[in-house]
Amino acid sequence: MFNSEDLKVFAERGITVEQATRQMSRYETGFKWLDVLSAATPARGIKVFSENDKKKAFNAFVSNSLKVTKFVPASGAASRMFRDLFNVLESGEMSDYGRNFTSRIKDFAFYTPEMFDGCTQMEIIDKVLNDSGLGYGSKPKGQLLFHRYSDDVRTAFEEHLVEGALYAKMKDGTISIVVSVSPEHLEGFKELSESVKERYEKRYGVKYSISFTLQSPSTDTIAATEDNKPFRKEDGSLLFRPGGHGALIQNVNDIDSDIVVIKNIDNVVKEDFIEQTVIWKKLLIGKLILLREHCFDYIARLDRALKIGCKEDIVALCKEISVFMDEQFCITLPETIPYEVLPALLRAKLDRPVRVCGMVRNLGEPGGGPFIVKDADGCTSLQILESVELNPSDPRTAGLFASGTHFNPVDLVCSITGADGSKYDLSRFINEEAGFISSKSYEGRKLKALELPGLWNGAMSNWNTLFVEVPLITFNPVKTVADLLRKEHLG
Repeated sequence: MFNSEDLKVFAERGITVEQATRQMSRYETGFKWLDVLSAATPARGIKVFSENDKKKAFNAFVSNSLKVTKFVPASGAASRMFRDLFNVLESGEMSDYGRNFTSRIKDFAFYTPEMFDGCTQMEIIDKVLNDSGLGYGSKPKGQLLFHRYSDDVRTAFEEHLVEGALYAKMKDGTISIVVSVSPEHLEGFKELSESVKERYEKRYGVKYSISFTLQSPSTDTIAATEDNKPFRKEDGSLLFRPGGHGALIQNVNDIDSDIVVIKNIDNVVKEDFIEQTVIWKKLLIGKLILLREHCFDYIARLDRALKIGCKEDIVALCKEISVFMDEQFCITLPETIPYEVLPALLRAKLDRPVRVCGMVRNLGEPGGGPFIVKDADGCTSLQILESVELNPSDPRTAGLFASGTHFNPVDLVCSITGADGSKYDLSRFINEEAGFISSKSYEGRKLKALELPGLWNGAMSNWNTLFVEVPLITFNPVKTVADLLRKEHLG
């Protein structure tokens, strides 16, 4: 299947022959469908905070001394954001979308009279997209000017610096931010960071510790032909494709922090609208702290009870833990589990990374959703699933996405250290069965692509998870350039 040149490439990329062989086998076997029981809703699966819940979470946030790090996935180029404008240039015909965009060019933060005044509609679009002007068509979203202020303009990257200053500051005033970027954009991000960092440090009285991380080439996957053979380019070399955002679990695994806050690069607002975002991030972090403390306490109590060996006390504690796991994480154990294995099972469930995920009301936005599934061990759990992960031929899951009350805005706070302060090896908690195979093409030839379990999907499948309803104002993604005309971005 693989030749000597392939083996050299594997070694350069850090891929073993065994891994490559497993990937090709995956095209033959496919992935098992998840046993999805229902959508998570406020009735079961999504926590709606009471005022008392908010008070407890906020107090936990204020009194904590844990290290918090912002992790911002920012690898992708902004080309999809400008897809409709690229279509105008390629066709040579102005569309209604193009006319609306050019008529409002002065409303965008990237507008300058010197660049755009006196230009035709086509010239405006060309200058936005191509290197003769701004070159935004090939730049990453994080480097684009998103927001205009009375005395300033800010990129999406800068708005994340502002967010970090408002909820991720350590006791010593340091803010830790890790941004995942593509190799071709790394220098641009470094230059941007160096040019603006000092300004925000002075404004907010903080010190930023900013690092950039690259997706490892060892997480790329080998493309396959339609008959499941290695896909080769015209020169005979293998075609590798990015494994998807699930590969970033290795980047998260490298972060030295107790808590990691994950939020996409394009989900920011002008500072005028940031209050609710900051409040809810503090509440989610506070709730996460309470949950991890409960888990650590139960682990210690269970270890003590097992050491003493009183069966009656162990049974009572196991019942208490089972209620906690069900109420907080929707983890329901099979009724047939024998006493001999129950304490070990509960301890293993407690001793895992924890995540609290904000969920917003479903208004038809694209993205994954919150669900309750039955795992391979017979226990239930909360999972964030994409539509491709639901079996379309299973009548039980048909319509589950449509019936869901909430969807995933990618608003996660994650605890990645254990009771002893050591970091979990996050690769241990990936569900390898949660990937999927998609159809793509390369130079006009059809191919199959292997997608790794998504970062907030299968890569975190075996974490303890709580879903919390958060207000829609905290979710303001920029999927197309027209989204920058919404009030949360215009002000």
